[in-house]
Amino acid sequence: MAQPIKTGIIGCGNISPAYLNSIRRLEDIEVVACADLRSERADAKAEEFGIISQPVADLLADPEIGIVLNLTTPQDHTEVNRQILNAGKHAHAEKPFGLNREEGQATLALAKSKGLLVGSAPDTFLGGGLQTCRKLIDDNWIGRPVAGTAVMACPGHESWHPNPGFYYLTGGGPVFDMAPYYITALVHLIGPITRVTAMASRPHDVRIATSEAAFGRELPVEIDTHTAGVLEFANGAIVTLVMSFDVRKHSSNPIEIHGTEGSLKVPDPNTFGGEVFVARREHTEWQNVPLVFPHTDNFRGIGAADLAVALRQNRPNRASGELAYHVLDVMCALDESAHQGRHITIESAPAQPAPLPMGLIEGRLEV
Repeated sequence: MAQPIKTGIIGCGNISPAYLNSIRRLEDIEVVACADLRSERADAKAEEFGIISQPVADLLADPEIGIVLNLTTPQDHTEVNRQILNAGKHAHAEKPFGLNREEGQATLALAKSKGLLVGSAPDTFLGGGLQTCRKLIDDNWIGRPVAGTAVMACPGHESWHPNPGFYYLTGGGPVFDMAPYYITALVHLIGPITRVTAMASRPHDVRIATSEAAFGRELPVEIDTHTAGVLEFANGAIVTLVMSFDVRKHSSNPIEIHGTEGSLKVPDPNTFGGEVFVARREHTEWQNVPLVFPHTDNFRGIGAADLAVALRQNRPNRASGELAYHVLDVMCALDESAHQGRHITIESAPAQPAPLPMGLIEGRLEV
């Protein structure tokens, strides 16, 4: 077995334990250090997970670290990616890939100029649920995809998150916070998107936090909190997308894809597992399909592990910067369409991520 690539983490907030726990089970990367502008947070994570805590500059200067995970807040993703790449490290960041196209393009250009790989969450499409769905589509179980729905609707995050304010600022909202999971899953399953149209609303200018840590705090709302859009794909499929922080309860499946020969129920793309169902021409009821790929638990960081394997195999990483930029491009286009009242053509056109090979065992990304 090849030695794992030593990896550092910048940003030790709420999402970091999920990465630190899952990466322990992945063979190709090993987290050895963490850093945060609030040094006490890095110290706490270092003690909990048996790694070292370093100032950001020291982590970036460490010659043994080859990959750095950027787990900072959305407003800082681009600047921290810039620091990582300028330090000569490969970067894998939390989503979104930037707050606008210019930020995403700058990151891609810098990575290319340095000869480095850059990747981004979400990497949930590498889990057993969405990989099984990809296998079904690729093996023609539902024929050619022609239509679909993607729905994420909830009351917002202020009822549970200890620091919910940034969800309602630029870079937050249901589209930038949650649509990356859904759009990435759709591109993984169907291919790139070529055109979008959308409408959006913002029922409240201020929201009130009810979580224990932030109870009573006023949260200014800078972004739309309900967006309904239509995505047109390069293969001709048309998918309806709804992203909302203004819905108390709904019964829609997270994603459904309908093809010329059948329909597919896709599990929540914010998870790695879930149940998969197919209805084909000869069946009138949904049929449960067993998952045929591993990594069905919370394996956040698997995209960075795939980046490590990609370096060894001299191939593109699946959760790539090009894919993440395309998702960012689509999200920006949804906002533009909603406010300009017109279709928006998507200029970016990444390759559809390669499916994982059959026969994997958990913790490993190559047979």
